[in-house]
Amino acid sequence: MQGVVQRHPGYTPRRGTGLTGYERVLARAGLAPVAGIDEAGRGACAGPLVVAAVLLDQRPRSALAGLADSKALTAAAREAAYQDIVRSALAWHVVVIPPRDIDRIGLHVCNVTGMRRALAGLASRPGYVITDGFPVRGLAVPALAMWKGDEVAACVAAASIVAKVTRDRIMKSLHLQYPQYGFARHKGYSTPSHMSSLAIHGPCPQHRMSFANVAGGRARVSRPAAVSPVLAGGEPVTGGEEEAGAQSVVVGQEQAGNGAQLSYG
Repeated sequence: MQGVVQRHPGYTPRRGTGLTGYERVLARAGLAPVAGIDEAGRGACAGPLVVAAVLLDQRPRSALAGLADSKALTAAAREAAYQDIVRSALAWHVVVIPPRDIDRIGLHVCNVTGMRRALAGLASRPGYVITDGFPVRGLAVPALAMWKGDEVAACVAAASIVAKVTRDRIMKSLHLQYPQYGFARHKGYSTPSHMSSLAIHGPCPQHRMSFANVAGGRARVSRPAAVSPVLAGGEPVTGGEEEAGAQSVVVGQEQAGNGAQLSYG
């Protein structure tokens, strides 16, 4: 008599399951809760790099109906989703890395280190981690790097929103200190208006001096001798005391009830 063939439990997300498909599969495999990690500001030439880790409750998420990739939402929708996330998440943690660190050790190193720090700062330990874009070693828990993870995994979408809203608030606050650059409008990215302002005024302490377009803007308004150490690969010009850490009062007001934290530098 032929034996009964037992099927291996399926751990493949089905089509049409939305943003929660991967997390449901990981929960069935005993790897819940799942944390998502994402960043904001990697492509900017001014302002900090912000990395967020979010640990969502795997139960039904009626409170997070508006969850989506932060870039696909309007500013008002992101703010509303941000409030829902920080209120209902099991834990969340944000790391703000100032421009001087990006100049000193490099953007990618800051990105990877920020992801590790954001995960380590969670008040609860996840069973699995999904990172957006590229793999990160040294997370101490099983992890999966997912291309455009903020479009296919709820926890990464939540981390994307938290990182984006936090950074936008910082850039709006920096606009009050440096109104000539229009940080509130372009958030430090290399738009034509930003590059025009940079050519006229030169960089401020919140610009990333190791970036070629920033160094070029400095060269146009300064004597060559003033920028030769940067252009030659020497020690970059640092931002002094006016760093993103000064904005903690602005961006750190929702830190009650769920072990949420922000850290700087």
